[in-house]
Amino acid sequence: MSRVIDLAKQVILQEADALQVMANRLDSSFSQAVEALREVLEKRGKIVVVGVGKSGNVGHKIAATLNSTGATAVVLHSQNALHGDLGLLSEGDAVLALSYSGETAELLHLLPHLKRSAGVLIALTGRQNSTLAEHADLILDTSVEREACPLNLAPTSSSTAMLVMGDAIAMALLQLRGFTEDDFARYHPGGSLGRALLTKVADIMRSGDAWATIQETATVNDALVAMTRARSGACVVLTDDGSLAGVFTHGDFVRSFQRDPQLGLQAVARFMTRQPVTVRASSLAVQAVNTIGSHRIDDVVVLDDEGMPVGLVDTQDLARLRIV
Repeated sequence: MSRVIDLAKQVILQEADALQVMANRLDSSFSQAVEALREVLEKRGKIVVVGVGKSGNVGHKIAATLNSTGATAVVLHSQNALHGDLGLLSEGDAVLALSYSGETAELLHLLPHLKRSAGVLIALTGRQNSTLAEHADLILDTSVEREACPLNLAPTSSSTAMLVMGDAIAMALLQLRGFTEDDFARYHPGGSLGRALLTKVADIMRSGDAWATIQETATVNDALVAMTRARSGACVVLTDDGSLAGVFTHGDFVRSFQRDPQLGLQAVARFMTRQPVTVRASSLAVQAVNTIGSHRIDDVVVLDDEGMPVGLVDTQDLARLRIV
């Protein structure tokens, strides 16, 4: 069993090393490629991804990532392209041509037709002196020293490098085009991701009787009663004018009780967390998810646009509402 794990680690580390080498040799060709794609999309064109075999499989994933981030992309099947599917390619579209060797016969047969219509042809290849590279407008080098395959035959490091290059293109393009969380939500309406992106914090927060609140002058016992009544693991502590003073959680109680078993009659203000982590009610629910995760907390106080506390998001609610 340990030998199998060692072999798996070797594959993963070898592919990781190949990616590091590829990252270090990125040059102006990459930025030119991303800029060219942005210009095509701004003119209402699309990105046509074409590849054969493993490169074709990688191309499907790259196209899917581009589409999910608002960059219209289609996959052109190399063999079908010569029998009518070239109609997918419109004048001025961008072409991402994937071939590690740069000599794939089916792809080379398409080159004259791709060059005739494409606004820009970008090659993702491991061979800089290949036929594909020679006819490309821009070349993105995805070469690897060797495959992670023990026989150095099965596409492993090379296909991973091509896939990651596609991700890099998509993410750089996303930022260059100013793609936002709201934009992302429009393309992911289904599943837990869609719920998190389309739902506001105000829609999932605890409020009313489900929101435990007490005044700053209240005791720890008062906080425990309020938390029990609201079935909440946290209690929001308010000042006289209703602004946020702090938050007192079940964890605060347990830690304080270990030091002082008689703390029940003492002021909760002594044990609460002042300036707790907060999130706006108008924010997307995904921000609450990220806030809870990054701060490693179970609850986050919700504020309105004036900075006044209006609710609480409990991590248990996120799971119940299938936000995470």
